[in-house]
Amino acid sequence: MLVDRLDSVVRHALAGQARRPLVLGLCGAQGSGKSTLAAALSRRLAEAGVTVAVLSLDDLYRTLAEREALARTVHPLLRTRGVPGTHDIALGLAVIAALERGETAALPRFDKARDDRMPRAGWPHAPAGTQVLVLEGWCVGALPQAPAALAEPVNALERREDAQGLWRGYVNRALAGDYQRLFARIDVLVFLAAPDFATVYDWRKQQEDALRMRVGDDAPGVMADAALARFVQHYERLTRHMLADMSGRADMVVELSEDRCVKRIALREG
Repeated sequence: MLVDRLDSVVRHALAGQARRPLVLGLCGAQGSGKSTLAAALSRRLAEAGVTVAVLSLDDLYRTLAEREALARTVHPLLRTRGVPGTHDIALGLAVIAALERGETAALPRFDKARDDRMPRAGWPHAPAGTQVLVLEGWCVGALPQAPAALAEPVNALERREDAQGLWRGYVNRALAGDYQRLFARIDVLVFLAAPDFATVYDWRKQQEDALRMRVGDDAPGVMADAALARFVQHYERLTRHMLADMSGRADMVVELSEDRCVKRIALREG
């Protein structure tokens, strides 16, 4: 079972280092099961007496007002949350810094239905003395692309709405900046590898269909199929890059089938 293997990896890493908290980076494309796995691992560790907190990269999104300002001053596509440049990385670094000092830390929360950050009064707290922080997110641990790789668009969104490459250039520069400071704090990196990008779209559509069934077609945040197809294209470039690059860098690579079953687990030597 995947959570058993991951639990073993975390326990081994905890035993081998004095610095706290141990930061476990958990990355994978949309719909790959990151949040479910993070929650299961958190429960397992807590049952064993390990103090653990979970922080999602999604909860570090910039406020709606901040993203609207980016859309006006840099590129309209930056209003849409998701890609590097649309997160407040300083918030994540502040959480880790507080936990490193042994203090309690407020964990940011983002309300996707409102497309805005929740008021600080509603944020939960990681306790003082937290031993493990699970940092999960679709591009956690990603490296920027070489500038030459940005020249050609990868999909219709880039061809039609970023013909000059301004958006993807900004995203790549953002990823090369403070994101690398955050990712450098990761002690163990786990990559949930989708079979291909077409499967990623299918997984994301399954999520949207489930949401539609639960709250109705007209509820805030529910996307029609055309809107969903456009939305997923925001993530395509970096997702493809990670599928090609991450398998050679992550400490644990979990190869998933189209139905999200684990096909293979590979641990990096050393």
